Amino acid sequence: MVRYEVDGRRATITIDEPERRNPLSVETMAALADRVRDATEDPEVAVIVLTGAGDKAFSAGGDLASGFVDDPVGLHRHRGALADLFRLMFRGGKPTVARVNGHALAGGFGLAVSCDVVVAVEDAKMGTPEISVGLWPAMISAILARVMPRKAALELMMTGRIITAEEAHRLGAVSRVVSRDELDTVVDEVVESLAAKSAAVLQMGRDLFYDTADLPFDVALDRLQGGLTAVSMTEDSREGIRAFLEKRPPRWTHR
Repeated sequence: MVRYEVDGRRATITIDEPERRNPLSVETMAALADRVRDATEDPEVAVIVLTGAGDKAFSAGGDLASGFVDDPVGLHRHRGALADLFRLMFRGGKPTVARVNGHALAGGFGLAVSCDVVVAVEDAKMGTPEISVGLWPAMISAILARVMPRKAALELMMTGRIITAEEAHRLGAVSRVVSRDELDTVVDEVVESLAAKSAAVLQMGRDLFYDTADLPFDVALDRLQGGLTAVSMTEDSREGIRAFLEKRPPRWTHR
């Protein structure tokens, strides 16, 4: 259902039900949260990659065939697994990359967009079609409203309109759109670039970015000022400046 592989400083988490377009069942969401937690707690892992198996879908979203459809109270309780997953991804401190190998719809769209960097194949379709089956993309709206223009996100949610990867890129939901032949090369380049940075500075900077996203302007500036001072006091910040002045590559300690 979910595969977990570590290769060097990269952890890859794969939703592995390609014949069903990699649905987000309750069990899959819980497993994804567990694997993200594993990667977050592994000191050897620097970057987390999320993807789907096969070449048709990253994830088509919630598993409507789940037995919980007839148990709304039970489903409400189990939806906490998706909330846990999003919290882990935002607060885990390690950069996340979505390798969007195919369609990313409904909860699958939200999962992809929740990653820090989203690399999508050019023929991927994206959107929030839940309204067409009498549902609302409530959980992922917490993600979409933070990365896309709010009216654009609301229009997609109200109409269920499916968009191309290129339009998702224009709306800010996707970082890069590539051909299928380029997908793995570009994802590898992104992972290598992130893994080559100071893990300490990346974590602190990433936390600053997300922590201040919804703060009032003056409050955000004060928080960012203090955050920059904290970053500058790390060993890696001092090493980076020394390396720059000495015209040599930095030797990170990740502290």
